[in-house]
Amino acid sequence: MTAQQMTAQLKSDPRLARPDDIYQVLIDAHRDLSPEQSQAFNSRLVLLLANHIGDEGVVAEAVTAAGKGL
Repeated sequence: MTAQQMTAQLKSDPRLARPDDIYQVLIDAHRDLSPEQSQAFNSRLVLLLANHIGDEGVVAEAVTAAGKGL
């Protein structure tokens, strides 16, 4: 593990130039999927993004943040 990975923290401030466009991409990706396919899609997407992040601590922090209020 690199020094950068050990000090990385979840970035939750707005970072997308066009968040509404990304939201629409996500909505469109689920169009015509069954509930089971939609769930599988979400699982695959989360794993791809977690791999892209590449820092287990940041991913764990994101999981905790996403679960708050549910």
